[in-house]
Amino acid sequence: MAKKQRLAVNLYDSLARAERPFQPAKGATVRLYTCGPTVYRSQHIGNYRTFIFEDLLKRTLIVSGWRVKHIMNITDVGHLSSDTDDGEDKIEKEARITGKTAWDIAKYFEKEFLEDINALNILIPTKLVRATDHIEEQIALIKIIEKKGFTYKTADGIYFDTSKTPNYGALAGRDITTIRAGSRVAVGEKRNATDFALWKFAGSVEKRQMEWPSPWGTGFPGWHIECSAMSIKYLGKTLDIHCGGADHREIHHPNEIAQSEAATGKLFSHFWMHSAFLNIKGEKMSKSSPKTNITIATLRERGFDPLDFRYFTLSTHYRKPLSFSWDALDGARTARLKLVASLSKLPKRKATTDDDMKKDILAAFADDISTPKALARLWQGVKESVSRPSVLWADHLFGLNLASINIKVSIPSRIQALTDAREEYRRLKDWQKSDEIRNALEKEGWCVEDTARGPIIHKI
Repeated sequence: MAKKQRLAVNLYDSLARAERPFQPAKGATVRLYTCGPTVYRSQHIGNYRTFIFEDLLKRTLIVSGWRVKHIMNITDVGHLSSDTDDGEDKIEKEARITGKTAWDIAKYFEKEFLEDINALNILIPTKLVRATDHIEEQIALIKIIEKKGFTYKTADGIYFDTSKTPNYGALAGRDITTIRAGSRVAVGEKRNATDFALWKFAGSVEKRQMEWPSPWGTGFPGWHIECSAMSIKYLGKTLDIHCGGADHREIHHPNEIAQSEAATGKLFSHFWMHSAFLNIKGEKMSKSSPKTNITIATLRERGFDPLDFRYFTLSTHYRKPLSFSWDALDGARTARLKLVASLSKLPKRKATTDDDMKKDILAAFADDISTPKALARLWQGVKESVSRPSVLWADHLFGLNLASINIKVSIPSRIQALTDAREEYRRLKDWQKSDEIRNALEKEGWCVEDTARGPIIHKI
């Protein structure tokens, strides 16, 4: 059997600080881990810029011919109000303020997150994994790290000794030897300012709602250990790509690298990718600031569709800061609706310019997800009267959900039956048969796109 031809993709690796050719380390499956939401409040649209970027990356890999196993965590315990391991757990704090249980807080905002990504047409991860469902795995990983001599005990927890990892901070571009030890725990207890908690002890004064027994006493895991434990469980010791927001590059991701590589002795991830901040009036968006905490619900209150925001993010490369304003979002809405309106005027059959447009859009996405260039080429294609099916094909990458907005395609019963069978195989996690049906559909001239709303199928 002839080897399947795949599109060459170049991606920017934050650790190498360079764009490099990408392909999975082994096999045809990309092992992708993305840092998910901390579910103590609504996610703001700055968070969703990162999730949209990760969705665009995933779509690029799929269209390029790879299978993607995507794991995303739900942080429902352990993320303290300070990244330096002091303060209250964010979910426990919100529970105390509102009078609700920590479990109810986490459940409510997880549900809201899922509704938001559905509205933004973000492809659902292969598996969403909660920190509270993997306490045993986190304890087991800490025990391995402890056995290898990378930990020490303080009055408030078990800490990772970053001085024992010579390359610590390389991702952030920091030299930890220039950082003096602080007194954020107790004076003389935290050996290095960059050391971080693996396990925090329960306080003696007030009982927490979320705490578990461990070899070191009752307590709860630190924020960083969950990502290592869950990614290793579901994707193996070495990932192909690890993604997150630009803020994770400074503390969270260097800590993940340190603890994971200390435990396994292997490279943690081949690629690190980060989305730049979404700013408003020069400030980074933050849940703690009423002025910058704009949510999907806020957009709807102002009369915008969440997909207007998705279109807005396409206008700037994911690695460049993006400035938000209501006027700019209004411009994105106008452009998106104009694109939808243009579809009805395009020919239904393939035009002579279709292949050139597809080739150029693919090349733009394969060049480190260059959405501004790809979007400009799509509009050029519309002006050249490319066919409707080709615009819908392009939407496999842009994710604007154009198929359900304006175009209804008559799907033959045989093709629909194949699509339904594929969905059943996906439900059973029989990925080989699912992919065989996808390939059969492509040979018949049909593309299938897996979305949070279910599969969307249309003519290539």
